[in-house]
Amino acid sequence: MNLKKIVAFIAVAGIIVAGIVAFVIYNKAFVPNTKFTQNEVYVYIPTNASYEEVKDTLSHYLVDLDKFDFMATNRKYNQNIKAGRFLLKKGMSNFDVVRALRLNVPVKVAFNNQESIGNLAGRLASQTEPDSLDFVKAFTDPTFLSENEFTEETVLALFIPDTYEFYWNTSAEKIADKMAKSYRRFWNNERRMKAADKNLSLIQVATLASIVHKETVKVEERPRVAGVYLNRLATGMPLQADPTIIYALKKRSGDYNQVIKRVLYEDLKIDSPYNTYVNAGLPPAPITMPDISAIDAVLNAEKHDYYYFCASPSKPGYHAFAANYAQHQINAREYSQWVNKLGINR
Repeated sequence: MNLKKIVAFIAVAGIIVAGIVAFVIYNKAFVPNTKFTQNEVYVYIPTNASYEEVKDTLSHYLVDLDKFDFMATNRKYNQNIKAGRFLLKKGMSNFDVVRALRLNVPVKVAFNNQESIGNLAGRLASQTEPDSLDFVKAFTDPTFLSENEFTEETVLALFIPDTYEFYWNTSAEKIADKMAKSYRRFWNNERRMKAADKNLSLIQVATLASIVHKETVKVEERPRVAGVYLNRLATGMPLQADPTIIYALKKRSGDYNQVIKRVLYEDLKIDSPYNTYVNAGLPPAPITMPDISAIDAVLNAEKHDYYYFCASPSKPGYHAFAANYAQHQINAREYSQWVNKLGINR
């Protein structure tokens, strides 16, 4: 065999080997390797997770972990694990998966009008990496409270129910700081001026708004309800708000999840600073986290001559308002008869 043939043979052999190597690499890197049937899934990688823990998580989503391991090692992902929430799409190759595991996708975190820091902590913990104890500790940290001018009792006013965006692995402390920044943005100059015009502090606005929020779910009725309470405050009348009694009962028992549909006469005697039947003025802190509509209802309260209201049996969900006690007694009697007919005892 002459030299030219040898060279040609080696060249052909080299091409064949290179082709085989290229095929193997392509097969490991760019061939689809997912086994889930959904179009998209989210994978959660905890803080300080090891590479073995990552592979264990991915075993539920990938067909061939060895091929993934080849690509992850080749791209040095195994030496640089990122914590967070990551989006995988059906049909992704290992190359795509490694790239996706480097793109932390934010999560939209939502909470409604929670009645305690513990309940809020549980709600947030169900949507992010920190556990509920982490959140309770962050929200009640003395330095955090002092810097933001709250106490453990009034800190409920800090949290405006809404939808927020965080990275899943954001620490509880950073989430607390972001909530505080959102609070300051919410209380812009216009809202602060309206609060000042009513001689109310921001916490007092939130406290009254929390009562308004609990009194009616009808957003369009909230400014009228707020007007009733502001009229009472202006004349020194007790607020006599049933939601504050319910809150006092829950606070005493420590069970904020119990459902109390009816306030009994004996409940009105409860010894609590939240009892607005025996204590004048506003309670010391919010009884829930009022939503934005309730806060704005207080700031933009309806001006009228009503001092009384009770639930309306003829228009469920709404209230009957009265300017004098005699009319209120008529309204209240009709409501009481309706409740008794329904058999609601508690």
